[in-house]
Amino acid sequence: MSDTAKGSRLDTPADPLPTAEPSAVTGDVGGLLRSTRASRGLVTILVATILLFLVSLIAQPDSLSRSSLQGMLPFAAVLAVIALGQTLVVQQAGIDLSVPGTVSLAVILVTHVPDGDSGKLLPAVLLALLAGLLAGLLNGLVVSRIGMPAIVTSLGTNALLYAVVLGVSGGSPTSTTEAMHTIATGTLLGLPHAVWFAIVLTAVTGFLVKRSVAGRRFEAVGDNAVAAGLAGLRVRRHQLAAYVWASLLYTVAGVLLAGIVTTPSAFQGDSQLLPSVAAVVLGGTSLLGGKGSAVASVIAALFLSQLNQLVLTLGVNPATGNIVQALALAAGVAIYTINWPAVRARLRRGRPHRALA
Repeated sequence: MSDTAKGSRLDTPADPLPTAEPSAVTGDVGGLLRSTRASRGLVTILVATILLFLVSLIAQPDSLSRSSLQGMLPFAAVLAVIALGQTLVVQQAGIDLSVPGTVSLAVILVTHVPDGDSGKLLPAVLLALLAGLLAGLLNGLVVSRIGMPAIVTSLGTNALLYAVVLGVSGGSPTSTTEAMHTIATGTLLGLPHAVWFAIVLTAVTGFLVKRSVAGRRFEAVGDNAVAAGLAGLRVRRHQLAAYVWASLLYTVAGVLLAGIVTTPSAFQGDSQLLPSVAAVVLGGTSLLGGKGSAVASVIAALFLSQLNQLVLTLGVNPATGNIVQALALAAGVAIYTINWPAVRARLRRGRPHRALA
């Protein structure tokens, strides 16, 4: 019998309602806390981003020059699209480690298949989307149907994707087509096309998750899968959808990245994993799953991109950027995960003992 069928027979004596009630109550409380955290995360990252731009203006005005912004914003848009996908997975209490492989495969397919011929770009993009769809299905089916941990599953998928990347490219880069470069880096109303792609995808993702019935069910499954199953929701279907849509978003980001970087490497996606997780955490989405904010994750992606831009314009070693991103991730985990009132209470209780000692 399927999970849905089991969850629909709530009025029968065989259903273990007494034992399920504590889980449901716990899920309601946890969901409320995660909803509050998501709202607080949006405000926090928005304020932090504004302060970062003010600091950049004072410490290094060159980081906010027109040329610097035009160079930074397309990469920020790519990270924002990847963060959208990672947000969906984290909302289902998982972390997707197949980001590098999915992005790199998209980059390779839209550069090596056309091989400089813009007329072959559309079939290459469709092939990349198909590959992303298959990768998402593999992740989603293994996690939702077999119950394999998301980290282990996506790590294995990432290895398979890189095997395909090396098989197609041989590890050597190829220049992007002129059409792809124009699509990704051209401007509209003063903003790069990649930014407009990120804005549209953010609006669509945010609307579907927050305003649609399916989106509300999606968040309910992330809050408490057991309670959602008892309520008749199709838990496995929503979990599968998270990985599929996330993988498609990674693929779109990879296609854009292939247009931004004129000669992308076969491992172009390697630098995207840590920032994508950091953006989700800084945006206030709980690593335990549940409610999150697509807008907050996108703002966090802009925050991380500008932070990296500031580090570079200050003349610091580029490797320091990874350290800064890791510190930002640690700060996000500390802000939203640690129970600071309890920590302060324990410290207050500990002071008399230390004084007596």
